[in-house]
Amino acid sequence: MSRGIPFADVPDDDWRSRAADVIPGGSSTGSRRPDVLYGSRAFDAAVPTHYERAEGCYLWSPDGRRFLDCGMALGAVGIGYADASVTRAVVAAASSGNVSALPHRLEVEVAERLVQVIPSAEYVRFLRTGAEANAAAIRIARALTGREHVIACGYFGWLDWCSDAVGVPTSVQAAVTAVPFNDLDALDAAMSRMAAPPAAIIIEPLVHDIASVPWLDAARRHADRTGAVLIFDEVKTAFRVRTGGVQELTGVTPDLTTLGKAMANGYPLSAVVGRAGVMEAATHTWISSTAATESTGLAAAKAVLEWHERTDVPDRMAAAGGMLLEIIGTALSESPWVGVRAEGPPTMWRLLAEAPDQLDALVAVAARYGLLLKRGAYQFGAVAHDEAALEHVADVMPRIMQSLLPGPRRVED
Repeated sequence: MSRGIPFADVPDDDWRSRAADVIPGGSSTGSRRPDVLYGSRAFDAAVPTHYERAEGCYLWSPDGRRFLDCGMALGAVGIGYADASVTRAVVAAASSGNVSALPHRLEVEVAERLVQVIPSAEYVRFLRTGAEANAAAIRIARALTGREHVIACGYFGWLDWCSDAVGVPTSVQAAVTAVPFNDLDALDAAMSRMAAPPAAIIIEPLVHDIASVPWLDAARRHADRTGAVLIFDEVKTAFRVRTGGVQELTGVTPDLTTLGKAMANGYPLSAVVGRAGVMEAATHTWISSTAATESTGLAAAKAVLEWHERTDVPDRMAAAGGMLLEIIGTALSESPWVGVRAEGPPTMWRLLAEAPDQLDALVAVAARYGLLLKRGAYQFGAVAHDEAALEHVADVMPRIMQSLLPGPRRVED
C-alpha cells in the first residue's frame, strides 16, 4: 500500500453487490452493513465492504488493499487480529475435536479463572454472544425473583426482551423501563413510579463515559432495598477498562455480570457470572446452547487470560486508544473543515457530528486513505496499535483533512 495515496479509482470487486444478492442488508451483522459503515457514502466504490485477512491492527480487502482498523471488530479484538498465542490455542483445540457429547475441560478451567478476576463472579455459565448472555442474565433474575419487570440503561443486543424493533410484541416491550445514562434523579423516579419491585436493574456502565460511582451506588441501593438483581453488562468493558471491568475500577459490585467481546479476542464466547446465591437460579430455569462449551472460544479466552496475567493489557489498550483519540481529535479540531469531533474515554471513544453527512464524508475519505474509522461509537484501542501504527495515523490524518476541504484537492465526491 502507498501511504497517503487515496484509492479513489479502485473497484470494489463486486463483493458489495454479490452480498446484496444473497444477504438481506448486505451483512448478517447490522453494524457491518454498508449503509451502517458508511451512511450516505455506502455506494462509494472505493470504500471496502469485505476483508480477506486480518493481522495485528490491519486488514486486507479481497483486492489486496491494506487498512489500519480503529474499530477492532466492534471491540471484540483487544489484543490484535490473528494473535499468535491465541491462534495456537484455537488451532490446538480445533485439532483435538472442538465439540463432543461431553463438555470440554476448558469450560472448567476458564470458569475458574473468571472467578479469580471478575469481582462479582462466584459461578459462571458460558454462551456464545453478548446478546445471549444478557438474555440469560435477565432469565436468571426473573427465575430468582418471580418478577417480570426490568429497569434498563444501555444497549443489550437484538433479542426480544430488550428491543423495540419491528416484530417485537408490545407486551414484551412493556416489561422494560428504560432510564437515561448516569441520571440519578431519573433512576430514582423510575423506581418510585413502579407499582411493584422489578426483577432486575441492568446497566451498561460505559456509554458516553464511565458511569459515575454515585449513580452505580444508587442502583446498588435500589436493588438491595427491593430485592432486585443488579446486572452489569460488561460485554464491552471487561478485559478492556480493567480486566475485571468497570466494577473493578469503581468498586461497585453487581449481582450478575455479562461478559464477551475482548474476553476471547474475537472468538465467539460470552458468559454470565455472578454471586452463587443468584446464579443457582440458572438450574431452576432453562438456559442451554449446543455451542456453549465448544472448545475454540474457550481456548481463545484462556489465551487472553494468560495475556492479562503477563502484562497490563487494559493499560496498553488505554494508551493506544488515547493516542488515537489525541491524533485524530487534534486533526479534527485544528482543521478548517468542521463538524466532527472525537470524545470519550481513551479505551473506547466515539466520533460525533452535527450532521450525519459530515461523519459519512470523514469515514469515506479516511477509508480511501487506508484508515478505517467507525461511524459514531466506538473506536477501540488495542495492544496491536503499536508505535508504527500510531505514526501511520499521524501521517495520514492531515491528508485526510486536506481532502475534505473544498477545492481541487477534494476527493470525496
